[in-house]
Amino acid sequence: MNNQHGQAWALLTQMGVAPDVIIRERERRAITKVCRTAWWEWEKQGVVPKRVQLGARSVGWRLSELQAWIRGEWRATSGAEG
Repeated sequence: MNNQHGQAWALLTQMGVAPDVIIRERERRAITKVCRTAWWEWEKQGVVPKRVQLGARSVGWRLSELQAWIRGEWRATSGAEG
């Protein structure tokens, strides 16, 4: 983490705002215990948090959304329907 990111992180922490963490497929699978194929189908149905495009060939998920989904608190937003 460079100095600028460190300062931004510290400022957010002082404000009581926790920056969201993006996790990759391996961590998503470990946290949710759902295989890639099932998760993909559920994403298309809008019943699980959708991936975030990080680059041309990379994706991730917001940890906060996965945690909410596990707790049963996650709800699809209007843009989540595919």
